[in-house]
Amino acid sequence: MGLLDRCKELFKTSNLYEVLGINKEATEAEIRRSYYKVSLKVHPDRAPEDPLATEKFQVLGKLYAVLSDKEQRVVYDEQGVVDEESDVLSEDRCWEDYWRLLFPKITVQDILEFEKKYKGSDEERQDLIQLYMQHEGDMDAITASALCCSQEDEPRLCSIIQAAIKSGEVKEFPAFTQETDKKKRARRKRADRERQEAEEMQKEMGLGDEDDSLVMMLQQRQKSREQNFNSFLSDLEAKYSKPSGKSQKSKRGKK
Repeated sequence: MGLLDRCKELFKTSNLYEVLGINKEATEAEIRRSYYKVSLKVHPDRAPEDPLATEKFQVLGKLYAVLSDKEQRVVYDEQGVVDEESDVLSEDRCWEDYWRLLFPKITVQDILEFEKKYKGSDEERQDLIQLYMQHEGDMDAITASALCCSQEDEPRLCSIIQAAIKSGEVKEFPAFTQETDKKKRARRKRADRERQEAEEMQKEMGLGDEDDSLVMMLQQRQKSREQNFNSFLSDLEAKYSKPSGKSQKSKRGKK
């Protein structure tokens, strides 16, 4: 059975883009990020209750291999077919190894280094503006979704948004410009409570250095805001994962 038929059987659609929840115009980065998030849901280790998890995971690997290969993607986009005999869909490939090559595990040090480069960068600003527009100025949703964001960052983030509004770059949303003091206090109180709980957990476990403190912060964030925490790691892994396709093949061939 070919890839398109397997997609139809396992994901109820033979459209490769629909399986990933994206459209045909998606960028390479968007395809990679969507592949990561969808494949994570059916990873055999994470979805043991799904008897078809392994098959779905393998099919998603093949799907991504096609869409991440420029020549294969052009053929699929123009003709709606997949070259089942291509090296891209090699049957002897270990799709678990392929996935881990693309998405190596994120360590505490990786997060620390990313945070150092990300904060204050143009990338952070662009992401923040996008979140502002997406959530129509709701700072609760913005701060919950922003990468590497803590209560201490809020004044800085607000100033970035205010400057963008003043320059006409983005529209003015009442949820942001007219946010009540009561809502701001509630957000601060919630952040203080999360920080206090993390500190208590840290003391109970006898942790003290910076890396351990970060681990505790992340564990507490996972406990209190699991969806956003997982989204943070997903975005980080997918955004800074190794490129795939022919470039990887050529590198291996040179060894």
